Amino acid sequence: MAINQAGWPKPSAEKDHTIRQLLPITALLVGSAFLLFAGGINGLILPVRGTLEGFSNVSLGLLGTGWALGYVAGCIMTSTLVGRVGHIRAFGSLAAIAAVSMLGSAILITPWAWVVLRGLCGFCFAGTAMIVESWLSEQTPAQSRGRVFGVYTMVNLGANTAGYMMLTLGDPSGFFFFALAAIFYCLALVPTALSNTSTPPPMVKVKLNLKALWRNSPVAVFAVFWVGVSNAAFGTLAAVYAQKVGLVLGAVALFTAIPILAGAVIQMPVGLLSDKMDRRKVLVGIASFALLADLAFILLAPEGRMMNLALAALLGGSIFAMYPVIVAHANDHAEPGSAIQISGGLLLTYGIGSIIGPTVAGWAMSEIGLRALFAVTSLSHVMVILYTLWRMTKRQAVAEDGKSSFQPLNAGRTSSLQTVEGSQPDPIEGTRESGATKGPAADP
Repeated sequence: MAINQAGWPKPSAEKDHTIRQLLPITALLVGSAFLLFAGGINGLILPVRGTLEGFSNVSLGLLGTGWALGYVAGCIMTSTLVGRVGHIRAFGSLAAIAAVSMLGSAILITPWAWVVLRGLCGFCFAGTAMIVESWLSEQTPAQSRGRVFGVYTMVNLGANTAGYMMLTLGDPSGFFFFALAAIFYCLALVPTALSNTSTPPPMVKVKLNLKALWRNSPVAVFAVFWVGVSNAAFGTLAAVYAQKVGLVLGAVALFTAIPILAGAVIQMPVGLLSDKMDRRKVLVGIASFALLADLAFILLAPEGRMMNLALAALLGGSIFAMYPVIVAHANDHAEPGSAIQISGGLLLTYGIGSIIGPTVAGWAMSEIGLRALFAVTSLSHVMVILYTLWRMTKRQAVAEDGKSSFQPLNAGRTSSLQTVEGSQPDPIEGTRESGATKGPAADP
């Protein structure tokens, strides 16, 4: 190891190169961290405060449905908005509207107002995330893009978790956390507004074509829909469940944060395993672990803090690792040049499942009981397991040398269509506002 004059080890050339790449995009990472920090507060304060206000489980589930509707709409419409007014104005407007939606939720404490405002916030979040990520794609060389987006993902996860944990520091029945989230939504626009980085290229515009997606990989389409149902149901109502089984606020925050962190930690080992064997077998395996956690919640009916947190970690490590395996499996079968369309279409299919999951789970919790949440997630995982096993008898596995590269991804609140593009290790021609797409699966 090389030593400098002060006696400290010199950084390696690779590390120094990474630092030089990250410095110009620090403003973008800071802005994104502010967004996810506010999003973490937003995502937890609403179900916690709604439970305190006596909102029904159905109305609390609809918060997740509203978010998913807004998020999917934002993924589809943001490129058009940016084309009209530009990246800077679009980003500033969306961040400001997100802040307004948060303050509106503090003023209009009614379930239906919250559902609408949550949907508006989901739309804004999708748009702002896409704009930041398109900047990152522009500022990062193709050969290092996967590494930089890995840093971006970890920054987002850390900020999101910090936002969750903020609720342990105060009283959720007041105005403070609504105002704090609004402040950080506004702060998110400052780094990008003051940044001297170049204007991003035209944004990725992906059309949802279920027939083309299904022809490419039936397992991917079927599984990603049910994973959307499961993940959105748990992500929306986990805090409600934890609060109503008697966990204190700090444990409620951990119950929502630990699954996300567990999913992030387990992705790389799962990805490496899926690169060495049939990804469908890996998908069945992690879905089986998720089902085991579901059944443990239902049959053991845990009430203690440690058992609930342990099962939440097992469930989160499983459900949040499935999405990137599904995307990698679909890309194994994709035609050259169509990876963006396949991955983007799967993200939108996941969004459709996310619209359904929280509503069904909220209704089930109201009619059957709290643990009906895990009946919904277990049904989703059973569907994934059975269909994938059946399809394994109909189609041969892809050879190891024919597989695409596994890329860690987090569907939903910490990813967008731009994440799908940016995580690709090589430049891929996508459908853009200014040009046609190459590849047979581009616009069938």
